Amino acid sequence: MKTAEELLPELQQALPGVQVSLVLNPSPSAQHALQVAAADALRVAVYLREQAGYDYCSNATGVDWLDREVAEKVKTTRTVKKEVDGVEQEVEETVEQTVKRVEPGFLEAVYHLYSMKMGPTDPHPPLVLRMRTENRTDRTELPSLTPVWRSAEFQEREIFDLYGIVFRGHRDLRRLLMWDEFEDHPMRRDYVDPDDYEYEPTPHDEVLKRAEAHRAAQGGAQ
Repeated sequence: MKTAEELLPELQQALPGVQVSLVLNPSPSAQHALQVAAADALRVAVYLREQAGYDYCSNATGVDWLDREVAEKVKTTRTVKKEVDGVEQEVEETVEQTVKRVEPGFLEAVYHLYSMKMGPTDPHPPLVLRMRTENRTDRTELPSLTPVWRSAEFQEREIFDLYGIVFRGHRDLRRLLMWDEFEDHPMRRDYVDPDDYEYEPTPHDEVLKRAEAHRAAQGGAQ
């Protein structure tokens, strides 16, 4: 099977205008990935299954990337007045400044793809395919890849449940682990545990402490 590095130029040639790029993995595994724009995800997925032979999705998971502050060194040129040989002159000088900016966070869906046609002794590492939402607040939609790989059906439901990615085109998108009335997504990195639970807390550890503090804040109501 071809690696992500080998598939990138092939996809760009076979699907003109497709927005796909290589995401390098600096770890010892060097398991690089293909990142595809949401608008192109379905046609890339079909190509990977029909032409590249990746006919099985073994795993799909979510990742939450928070907003992050990035500091960059920026050089600017300005005109200043300086005394040169006793004469005041205007000269240009280069100043280096540190500029900080915030890169908005996003949610990501990651798929691991295999070929079922490979033999048990053939080297066949998975192909990693990634998609990103526009942000992690009000633009969290991605196309479902279940029309291409049916095995992703329950796993996309899990990602929707725990991370909040809304998969367009999924035929049965509903919570898988949490109950229907649950309002948050527990795998988000800024998720805050509730200070009380709907069920009877166990008589030990932090669960009981939170429940007691909750009752005290409510005036001792049971």
